[in-house]
Amino acid sequence: MDYLIIVKSATVLLVLGVVLSAVIVLLSKKLSIKDNPKIAEVREYLSGANCGACGFPGCDAFAKAIVENGADINACTPTTEEKRKLIAAIMSKELNAAEQTRVVVRCAGGNACKDKYDYHGYGDCKSAEILAGGRKSCYTGCLGQGTCVDACPHNAIKISKNGYPEIDGKKCSSCGVCTSNCPKLIVRRVRASAKVYCACRNKNKGRDVSEYCKKGCIGCTLCSKICPEGAITMQENLPQFDYDKCNGCYKCVEKCPTKSILKR
Repeated sequence: MDYLIIVKSATVLLVLGVVLSAVIVLLSKKLSIKDNPKIAEVREYLSGANCGACGFPGCDAFAKAIVENGADINACTPTTEEKRKLIAAIMSKELNAAEQTRVVVRCAGGNACKDKYDYHGYGDCKSAEILAGGRKSCYTGCLGQGTCVDACPHNAIKISKNGYPEIDGKKCSSCGVCTSNCPKLIVRRVRASAKVYCACRNKNKGRDVSEYCKKGCIGCTLCSKICPEGAITMQENLPQFDYDKCNGCYKCVEKCPTKSILKR
């Protein structure tokens, strides 16, 4: 075996490797796209929750979207208003006033709602819903299997003994991650100043609702009739609240026969 040929070949390959590596490094430096320095500045003031409530896969992506695409700064609800103003200053713009919201669970059925079948599969709402829309007889009924609990980055949600989620207002930042993860769309936002809300989203007629849920809204219209401020109207068998008119007298809460209207 001619070892000299092998050594020469190895040497040539080594030299080629070094040369190509040097060329790649030089080209990468010349052709690299430098990030706008504003992205790092904006990122510094974001909350760092990486919750995805803004619609982007983390704070880095959101910071880039703000700088390069003019994304709405207020979309990051965990970031304080003071820091959002600082971000707006970096972008040389004024921060638009953001309506403050709070998250509520628009279902009080839980154990009071009949099951269609016994579910013994994986304990996640999203997977449970695949089987005939979930075990609850109500098509909007909370499945109570904790998808929102697992999704919450602030540990602000737990499943109550009644079978539906409870939100700890002191921990909740209203980031909205739970609202986007709930397959039944019952974890929703209401205005922060709201005094009451309807804990039901079932639009069926009252007779049908009462057959499978003791806590569901039956569309009786009593709340709209008794409201002294005319703040409640009925749409598709559910009460709609005009929070500009509501004075928080709670007469609707007291008179609701199924107790589906709750204090916030």
